[in-house]
Formats: sequence, C-alpha cells, structure tokens
Amino acid sequence: MVTSDKCYENREVLHGYHEGDTMGGHDPYSASKGAAEIVAHSYRRSFFSSPESLITMATARAGNVIGGGDWAEDRIVPDCVRSLLKGDAIAVRNPVATRPWQHVLEPLSGYLWLGALLTGEITLPRVPNAQAVANAFNFGPWLEANRSVKDLVTEILKHWPGEWRDASEAKAVHEAGLLSLAIDKAFHMLQWQPVWDFARNITATADWYRRVAAENLSALDQTRSDITAYMADAKASQVRWAL
Repeated sequence: MVTSDKCYENREVLHGYHEGDTMGGHDPYSASKGAAEIVAHSYRRSFFSSPESLITMATARAGNVIGGGDWAEDRIVPDCVRSLLKGDAIAVRNPVATRPWQHVLEPLSGYLWLGALLTGEITLPRVPNAQAVANAFNFGPWLEANRSVKDLVTEILKHWPGEWRDASEAKAVHEAGLLSLAIDKAFHMLQWQPVWDFARNITATADWYRRVAAENLSALDQTRSDITAYMADAKASQVRWAL
C-alpha cells in the first residue's frame, strides 16, 4: 500500500523522517495518509504477521513526485507548464517551502522491487524471507534533492525559458515548510537507492512536458524513452534491482 511522506507528524525539523516516527498530520490530507498507515499496520499485526500467513503486506512512502504526465490542478510542475505554454509568469505560492523532489520512476522502482521481495522468491542478506520486508519503507531522493520550490522552478526555467513571480499569501491555507525523508532502511535492507540527482530529475521532467505539450511528440514514446534511460542509469549505478 502506498501513502506518502505526508503521513508523518511534521515538526518542521531539518532531519529526514524515519519509518518509526509518529504518524499525524496538520491538515486532513496529511492526516488521511497517517490514518491509512495506522490501519494497514493494524491489519498486518492482527492477521498477516505469522510465518504461516499467505499474505505479506508492506507500505511505501514516497517524496514529492514529479515527472511527465501529471496535469493535476494546484501542483507546482503542471502549474509551471500551463504558465509557460501561455507565456505567463509562473505564480509560486510558497517559494521557500522545501520538499524531497524525486522523479516518478524512482519510487516506482522501489515499489516494484519491494513487491518482488514480498513474494519471497528473492532474498537478500538482510531479507531472508518475505516477512522481513512486511513493514514500512521510505523511497525518497538523495539529500541534495531536498530543495525549495524556488529552486525547483528556477531549474525548470533552465530548460524552458520564462519567468516566475512570488504569489505568497499571508493568510494562505497551512502548508508544511520543511519536509524530508530518511531512506537508510530501504538503502540497507532492500539495497535500493535513487538513481538520478536533482538536476537530472528536473531535466527529464521538463523535457517530457516540452516535447509532448509544446512540440506535440508522443507521450507514450517519451515515457518509454525515460524508462529506458532510467533503467540504463540504474544498471550503470549497480542498483540491485537493475542487475
């Protein structure tokens, strides 16, 4: 089951949240993610924790996912693209908010690898059986990718010229200022790690939208090209799932 990094009780601290940290949420969206984790944990402990259980259950928490294909309202990258296509300045509501930005292929590789390990057909030094991974895992970026919204927009504008404007509102709805994920557990247990750094994440994302939305190239072809490049880079980095 996938929730998100919003499941943690956010205390606006600099360190990344670990899987054992308190669930919570200031706003209903964040609270719903924490609640989903608590419900999943209760089912796992009540029904799926014995060695004889036919079900192995894990939860996964990703960072702020970006990448081609997202057209949702009030999300920073789609908002950037819509503004750039119209030639408008990008309105940035919270430029100083910091997030763990990662390309969508990063957590997806983690989810698929975790799912494979949950079958029990693959073992690792720290994963002797499926029950060893029947718990929670963070799949976030490297620490250097914890950047501000301003940094994200500035990086996008390197690939698609335009400008942005500060649209901060004094009475805006609460939004977390600092948010970061610790990925030590996935790194050591699953031998999973991010493949792309912050700059590469933005390059892939901006190129997808520019080619598909501005140049009318095939979304499917561009997505397949991104997957091929990501898998090649993962193999070159000796990431366990890619070998």
